[in-house]
Amino acid sequence: MILIADSGSTKIDWCIVDCGDVVKRVCTGGMNAVLLSEEEMSGRIACELVPEIEGYDIDSVYYYGAGCISGSVCSNVERAIRANIPAASVVEVHTDLLAAARALCGDRPGIACILGTGSNSCFYDGRNIADNVSPLGYILGDEGSGAVLGRLLLGDVLKQQLPDHLCRKFMDEYQLDRTTIIERVYKEPQPNRFLASVSRFLCENIEEPAIHRLVLNSFKSFFVRNVAHYHYYKTLPVNFVGSVAYYYRDVLQEAAAAMDCTVGTVLQSPMEGLIRFHSAAE
Repeated sequence: MILIADSGSTKIDWCIVDCGDVVKRVCTGGMNAVLLSEEEMSGRIACELVPEIEGYDIDSVYYYGAGCISGSVCSNVERAIRANIPAASVVEVHTDLLAAARALCGDRPGIACILGTGSNSCFYDGRNIADNVSPLGYILGDEGSGAVLGRLLLGDVLKQQLPDHLCRKFMDEYQLDRTTIIERVYKEPQPNRFLASVSRFLCENIEEPAIHRLVLNSFKSFFVRNVAHYHYYKTLPVNFVGSVAYYYRDVLQEAAAAMDCTVGTVLQSPMEGLIRFHSAAE
């Protein structure tokens, strides 16, 4: 049996798979590997995961996670997993971007992108990430992400760049005022999550011309500043994983058409694609 993990900072989806069939799914608290020590990660796995997988003969673990950005960080995660699943002969730890590439492209070359709370992209050669434009985070980059969409929305509301009825509707729905917004963004931890949470207003009001234009322009910026970097972006389909891509896929296709490229597969989560990828490799 194999165990696949799709890990974010908020939650981890674990899936036990046997010969292509899903045996069990488990959801535990998230781990950002760059923020936690090996001991902290091992403790969380011991408390939250191990009781759920007792009795299952797991021989391979494939972990894809937030913060897995260097060899040393990945080694910490690997040791934390091996300490709790000692019978596993194979433990691999990779970035969430490789998870997206494998889920979307399998063993074929392609362009794989993430559009969720943050954004990222790569050219995948069918085995490895061959090229990657640094996402730079929601302050310097992350174009098209939930955090950036939320940042643009709040800026337009506070500067009254949207029609009055939309500004009033937003403030009433979210029970926010200028002071609260400033404090949530500049003083409280994890402002990217707050920004992404308010971006839901855009999806709910996408038929409004001003809202549609804001989202469309952000997606166009994603294509210009990220996807257009890859040599094959006009000939290969551009594939996406993430909640933003999934719920805004019509506007995403409109932005792609403006850049003379084509949207391919769009997945809300990489797990189903990862199950196919690793089952085929068994």
